[in-house]
Amino acid sequence: MPTDRRQFLKTSAFAALAAAQTPILGRAQSANEKINLGFVGVGGRGSSLLRLSLNMAEDRGDIHVGAVCDVYEKRKQLAQERSKAEFATLDYRELIARPEIDAIVVATPDHWHATIAIEAMRAGKDVYLEKPMTHTIAEAKEVVKVVKETGRVLQVGSQTTSAEQWWKARKAIQDGMIGDLISSQGSYHRNSTRGEWNYNIEPEAGPNGKGADYIDWKMWLGPAEQRDYDPERYFRFRKFWDYSGGIATDLFYHVVAPLQICWGEAQFPHRVVSSGGVYEFHDREVPDTFNLMADYAKGHSLVLSSSMANSKHIPGLIRGNKGTITMVDHGRFEGRTDHITVEAEPIYRDEWAEKFGYQSVDIPVAETPRDAHMANFIECTRTRKKPNLDAETGYRAQVVITMGVQSFREGKVLFFDPKKEEVVYDAPSV
Repeated sequence: MPTDRRQFLKTSAFAALAAAQTPILGRAQSANEKINLGFVGVGGRGSSLLRLSLNMAEDRGDIHVGAVCDVYEKRKQLAQERSKAEFATLDYRELIARPEIDAIVVATPDHWHATIAIEAMRAGKDVYLEKPMTHTIAEAKEVVKVVKETGRVLQVGSQTTSAEQWWKARKAIQDGMIGDLISSQGSYHRNSTRGEWNYNIEPEAGPNGKGADYIDWKMWLGPAEQRDYDPERYFRFRKFWDYSGGIATDLFYHVVAPLQICWGEAQFPHRVVSSGGVYEFHDREVPDTFNLMADYAKGHSLVLSSSMANSKHIPGLIRGNKGTITMVDHGRFEGRTDHITVEAEPIYRDEWAEKFGYQSVDIPVAETPRDAHMANFIECTRTRKKPNLDAETGYRAQVVITMGVQSFREGKVLFFDPKKEEVVYDAPSV
């Protein structure tokens, strides 16, 4: 680790707060009191969540955006203008320190997720943490630990986990409609002439930019390797390993997380292997085509495929020995559908019909409101109930995703030791 990176970690609020022995309790919330939100990171995803929250504030009246933060002065200013937030800053630590802020929405690049979430919880804030949960498995493990220590609510921001289809699939599996779980498959395919994640670069912006063009590059890098300012890395961070896992972390997390819900129990993988490469868009470190396979100790597998250079979708399926659930059967996976289909295996049709009254069925699902996942988080900040994508479930999804990235980068089959909660290269003894 470079000396300047070590020094950053030593002097940051993360080091001080991580050493705290007693968690700081947040303000008590009454049913009629507004939840005061602070936003850390108001770029592409963060600005979308900000707009969503502002619409919720207008419709519901029980939340308020009180503070915004971004290392890019222009984005910070725009977010404050849109939200009318009372406080705005380039330094997330100043936002977290605000006693009137009840909950933090973290929508930074992946390499900052754990640090900010942990500091916020230690400061008594509930956290809506954008996916992926963290950048590493060790970070995800630490986030779970701090959730338990502080009693804070943490919702991982994979919004599809609040869609009704996954919970109805869970019920179908629990009712025995597909028998023993055998495998699940999913895909995420896109295509564009410019290449995924090639967001617009603003040439005047940077650490030497004046006024609204200023970017605090050192703060943006934070715990990542120290480098000279590179607009490609700032505006298109998902193409680089230092800050992202590419397809795995940006897209596959949206498949793995809800499957953990469907299966009825969040599980660690036993074995993971990945393949793929940079086949079309040679302007990136991460692959544009990526495949992941995982085996679970309970006796089922996960198969995921994706390409950013071909948009043909593969239906999402959950297979059992007696039946199959088709989760998503439209043109591309977007986490939205009006039904799921459950169909008996031919050899079990008679048994299935006797038990359920039919041999296949379309189970209708309601359209999920755009604010469903955030609304679930807000509800849980009041009730202290477990959110739809809690830290434990998010952690187990993160293990699969991060192992997939590591397998690809190392070209090796990896195993997970559930007792030590560590990635290993030889199958652990049962």
